Amino acid sequence: MTSLEETTEQTDSGPSGYAAARLRLLQEKARSGPPRRAALAKLTDGWLNALFTTAAREASVRGAALVAVGGYGRGELSPRSDLDLLLLHDGKAGAPAIAALADRVWYPVWDLGLALDHSVRTPAEARRTAGEDLKVQLGLLDARHVAGDLGLVTGVRTAILADWRNQAPKRLPELDELCRERAERQGELQFLLEPDLKEARGGLRDATALRAVAASWLADAPREGLSDARRRLLDARDALHLTTGRATDRLALQEQDSVAAELGLLDADALLRQVYEAARTVSYASDVTWREVNRVLRSRGARPRLRAMLGTKPAPERTPLAEGVVEQDGEVVLARTARVERDLVLPLRAAAAAAQAGLPISLHAVRRIAAAAKPLPVPWPAEAREELVKLLGAGESTVPVWEALEAEGLITQLLPDWERVRCRPQRNPVHTWTVDRHLVETAVQASSLTRRVHRPDLLLVSALLHDIGKGWPGDHSVAGEVIARDVASRIGFDRDDTAVIAGVVRHHLLLIDTATRRDLDDPATVSSVAGRVGSLGTLELLHALTEADALATGPAAWSTWRAGLVSDLVRRVAAVLAGDEVPEPEPTAPSAEQERLAVEALRTGEPVLALHAPQTEPPPEEEPDTEPEPVGVELVIALRDQPGVLPAAAGVLALHRLTVRAADLRAIELPTELGERSDVLLLSWRVAAEYGSLPQASRLRADLVRALDGTLDIPARLAEREAAYPRRRGVKAPPPRVTVAPTASRHATVIEVRAQDAPGLLHRIGRALEEAAVRVRSAHVSTLGANAVDTVYVTRADGSRLPEADAAALAKSLEEALR
Repeated sequence: MTSLEETTEQTDSGPSGYAAARLRLLQEKARSGPPRRAALAKLTDGWLNALFTTAAREASVRGAALVAVGGYGRGELSPRSDLDLLLLHDGKAGAPAIAALADRVWYPVWDLGLALDHSVRTPAEARRTAGEDLKVQLGLLDARHVAGDLGLVTGVRTAILADWRNQAPKRLPELDELCRERAERQGELQFLLEPDLKEARGGLRDATALRAVAASWLADAPREGLSDARRRLLDARDALHLTTGRATDRLALQEQDSVAAELGLLDADALLRQVYEAARTVSYASDVTWREVNRVLRSRGARPRLRAMLGTKPAPERTPLAEGVVEQDGEVVLARTARVERDLVLPLRAAAAAAQAGLPISLHAVRRIAAAAKPLPVPWPAEAREELVKLLGAGESTVPVWEALEAEGLITQLLPDWERVRCRPQRNPVHTWTVDRHLVETAVQASSLTRRVHRPDLLLVSALLHDIGKGWPGDHSVAGEVIARDVASRIGFDRDDTAVIAGVVRHHLLLIDTATRRDLDDPATVSSVAGRVGSLGTLELLHALTEADALATGPAAWSTWRAGLVSDLVRRVAAVLAGDEVPEPEPTAPSAEQERLAVEALRTGEPVLALHAPQTEPPPEEEPDTEPEPVGVELVIALRDQPGVLPAAAGVLALHRLTVRAADLRAIELPTELGERSDVLLLSWRVAAEYGSLPQASRLRADLVRALDGTLDIPARLAEREAAYPRRRGVKAPPPRVTVAPTASRHATVIEVRAQDAPGLLHRIGRALEEAAVRVRSAHVSTLGANAVDTVYVTRADGSRLPEADAAALAKSLEEALR
């Protein structure tokens, strides 16, 4: 086979002429989008028509036609799209003649390197196959004549379409199930960092399914914006084909900047936002359409029985839900007496009623509201604010109602600042959602925590606004405080409540960051948090928001371990806010097992390890659905205090392909047989195997002994592994950043390292600190997805804090060592 590029060097007649014209068309920068797809289809039609006509004459076949189906049938050819072709014949020619005709058409296509999806059928066979295979039937709905007997093609199109409409009550539920199964496998396009433009929910497959529903005459999709959304997805796929030179539908991270440039967009984020907006339009249209299909099918099934019972067509039952809002046929609609243009709170009241009832709000109602609703006065009336809180507090049913309002532009009308976060991607793989959906999901999670706080309204609004600053440059918490203050005032909260909401948004990361990256036994840690929080009421709001935010982020962001750390911090801060003094830290009391390990390490003078495998079943006293502990197992190491412990231990774990999920290093004092006291280091790790099973504790201990005595060259071994397994191509990680937290501790200098998580990272940090001749007092490791935040408390050899200049120099040298 020859490629398209290679065929341009051949003559201009026949296949090479088509290939050259095709290549010129794809290289034209002035023509793109629908015009280029249509021109490519037309060019291909002309070539295939000539090819088929010649082939039919040479094979002596009459009563045959070449039919384009699927995307080609719709006249939408992307640069690397398959050619979906059906060779239709009336059955009068012999099988050898039809086979010769097919070969004369298919082989020239293959010879050009074009992907081909082909079939050969009579009209009866095409109709029978369509009845047995839903995908075949969907493709034939877009059948288009390319060459040969036009009457043959017209007859098949008419029959297939008639069958589709007659069989709609049976086939549409099958299509609905097919779409649901595909969505389960591929995910939602509007939230994926590497979406499949065709297969993911809200992609091109779903747009095609909506065309099929419309062709059934049973229901129709909301058309506003749908055509444009489909065009944008096709344009993105065209650009993807051109930049990669491959027939791919997956928008991989490494391709996004090139695709954005091909489309004339600013960057990859602008591309994803445009794709997400299109996918959201298709998804919403799908939800509305399939709801209508199911309603019609239910109605058709119930109508004969009701007519037999009542003798007349029954009037639809309408159940009042709120003033101006009723339920009808499983949807929330406006009452006949409702006056949207006069009742300014009706949009929020209808939305809150729908969410509280767990019902969808009808498309007609939302569009009527969007067309006639007038802006709320500023500040909002109390009823409007209360209805917003009801909407946010409804739980899971808030999401579809919110999406319906957003699809018609009502959310940005109510909250103008929402536009900056709408469909905004989050590059951190820990995040499951776009910024706007994450905010709604956080409110959903917060709705289950409202019993824990005195002001549920402040919790729900803070949850909705906590990341609103991500649409602005700089620290999103700082920007979010300003926006939250403005929004809270706009929707009618008084000055004190507005200040609380703004403060909660400003400090919404305070508890989780402090709990996982600071020494909670250090009085400076607790005092600092108490000073920022200011009151017990704000503390309980922050506690609930921290949990809701983490649960709405993704499975890697919350666990019983993190929850325990945050609860411990909250308890200590609450004591300070209640007027208790912050006590000076006492030596940490080790657990019974830790004390046993420490005594053994002191007695033998060698490291002692304990590796605890995870429980396969929950303890009897726990419920079966108890939340699991953080990923990994517990590893405890006890050994005499000596230089090089942290880099040695971390390096051994890296060599054994153990990923450190969390770590804590601290010294304890134990009496010796002579009555003196000696320091023993306790390292508590949470580790997980990269793959395979966990290593034996005896192997870890043996390698740790070798690393400490210098006979195991960890840096060399890690370098060998990295050279043997080069990194895969992907998004370039930002450089590491090392900072000093000058007021985080009264007794030690706190160094915070933010870097891309990688094997041996903690080992490299430990080596750099060892070379700087500082003593590690404790270490705290936090890993979220691809990002690591490692905090170390260091002192000089005499146990005192580092001078400010020395601390800054240490941070700089550590940052350089990690690059």
